[in-house]
Amino acid sequence: MTKKELVNAIADKAGISIKDANNALNSFVDAFGSAMKKGERIQLPGMGTFKVDTRSARVVRNPQTGAKLNVPAKKVVKFKAAPGLGKSL
Repeated sequence: MTKKELVNAIADKAGISIKDANNALNSFVDAFGSAMKKGERIQLPGMGTFKVDTRSARVVRNPQTGAKLNVPAKKVVKFKAAPGLGKSL
């Protein structure tokens, strides 16, 4: 689903204009990004939980050359689906 399709679906389900749905989605994305940058956890009932985790530094191997490369530690967003999410598919 593209952003345009999602905006149209929100507008239809909520009975609001496409412009208002677009503003709502943009506000959600901004708030979501801000919370992730702060390291906060976001729980969406019926969907799941998003959290920021730290992936530790590691050494990997280039499969073509066999050379070892150092990959630095970094923060990543992880998602855990709600128990009922898979059942509704």
